[in-house]
Amino acid sequence: MEKSAKIYVAGHRGMVGSAIVRKLQSEGYRNILVKTHNELDLLDQVAVKEFFSAEKPEYVFLAAAKVGGIVANSRHLADFMYENMTLQMNVIHEAWKNDCKKLMFLGSSCIYPKFAPQPMKENCLLTSSLEETNEAYALAKISGLKYCEYLNRQYGTDFISVMPTNLYGPNDNYHPEHSHVLPALIRRFHEAKTSGASEVVCWGTGTPLREFLYVDDLADACVFLMNHYSGNETVNVGTGKELTIKELTELVAKVVGFTGKIGWDASKPDGTPRKLLDVTKLKELGWAYKTELEEGIALAYRDFLESPMRAER
Repeated sequence: MEKSAKIYVAGHRGMVGSAIVRKLQSEGYRNILVKTHNELDLLDQVAVKEFFSAEKPEYVFLAAAKVGGIVANSRHLADFMYENMTLQMNVIHEAWKNDCKKLMFLGSSCIYPKFAPQPMKENCLLTSSLEETNEAYALAKISGLKYCEYLNRQYGTDFISVMPTNLYGPNDNYHPEHSHVLPALIRRFHEAKTSGASEVVCWGTGTPLREFLYVDDLADACVFLMNHYSGNETVNVGTGKELTIKELTELVAKVVGFTGKIGWDASKPDGTPRKLLDVTKLKELGWAYKTELEEGIALAYRDFLESPMRAER
């Protein structure tokens, strides 16, 4: 990407989009295009068409999405499918129609099968059934990356897809029902510490294994891949390291400063038993993560403390 190129970041107010904007700015890109939801509703096909026709962005980072944890995904299946399918198809289609040089589609590791061989390689996509609790979101994301692939094959576009592992960091969502596991734990342990609670009870058994990537590391990878990768197959972005949810809770409690008991409600769902990305392709391209988990959690907790209103989103 040229430093003066017009770059549109869709979803710039979210955790991923805002990290991409920070990275682009730090790298000297000076023509970054952003629009709030009030300025441009990506669910509105006509509005998206008019935006691309008027602005003609040369590069697009598609980080906009409706996201949430197990509770939100399982309760709002139709909403997650419709909104994600609609907004991503609107953006990808208009990027193609308006001769965008390159587009990056941001997906999620939940696109891979529930019992995929571990660590999960990019080519395990669609080899078996998905995790039921986030199937709607996963199907929407699969459709987006496949549309990028089909445009490349049929029309010669240069649209690429990136599949991040579980993310956390500045500008995360700490809502008690709609957040992912790590920010939810930060909020719960903080509230338990400040209220003097003697115990925090967490969902499930604590045995599932998960991988976590600091969002600014993802943004670094996204800009790197936009400049150094083209291809139809998606690229996994992660650390290649995993830990149990129990180990994660203990680490978050340590960082937050909660010293009480941690209990487990085994009647609640665990989700996918293991979800580790194979990042061999990314390493071979020359990229590796920088932020270790404990350091990243400390940075995320600082962000949580400095942005109390974010917890209510």
